Order: sequence, then C-alpha cells, then structure tokens
Amino acid sequence: MSATPFQFPIKVLPEDIDFMGHVNNARYLNWVQDAVLAHWQKVAPAEEVAAKAWVALKHEITYRKPAFLDDAVIAQTVLERYNGARAFYRTVISRGEDVLAEVQSSWCCIDAETLRPARIGEHLREFFFAED
Repeated sequence: MSATPFQFPIKVLPEDIDFMGHVNNARYLNWVQDAVLAHWQKVAPAEEVAAKAWVALKHEITYRKPAFLDDAVIAQTVLERYNGARAFYRTVISRGEDVLAEVQSSWCCIDAETLRPARIGEHLREFFFAED
C-alpha cells in the first residue's frame, strides 16, 4: 500500500522574510505543520477530524535552497506510516523544480476533548493508503 502525496500551496509573505532577505528557517516548520494538518482535514472523515487533534513530536529538516518574497512554493507531504497514536510524514518543500527543504516529522494523534494520546484506528488506513 502507498499513500498519495498531498500538495499544499504556499505564498511567501513579507512577514516570512528575515534580516538576510529570505524566508526565516522557522517558517518552514510552520509550513510543514500547515501541510500535515490540511492533509488530515482533507482526507480523514469529518467525525475523525472533529474528534482528534495533532501535536508535533519531532522534525528533522534539511535546508537545500532559500525561498524569497512572492515565491510560489509547494509543500508536498506524504503520510509514510502510522502506528498506535503516532504518524510519520515526509514533506518536501519546493519552488518549481528546486527543492528548498526536506522534512521528516513524527506526530502524536490526541483526543480533542481529553488531550490524551489517541490510537489511529485501522479503519482510517483506506483513506490514506491506496492498494498498490
């Protein structure tokens, strides 16, 4: 089974730019979070989206090239696997053919009411992974 990559368009805004004239490194992590959460909200059933939330556990980011004001950037994220309450994503942030950053991240699914870790049910596998 393989997951379908999710495309998340990003517009670089003036507030993203740091003193060196390019996107501040911290903004890339915001983009990853935005892409992962948008993926969940688009693919998961509405009752699951309402009942669960996500918190980041770990990000490992490799910066390749800078992004600049008004660049049209895409974050392509893919859910590689999940186990229990943990999900593992790979996100590539690019501008056209140029890869700007690559990010491996892990996330914890939590119950929206109790804020305690919540297992990701096997019934969700069909929404995220296609049969090969």
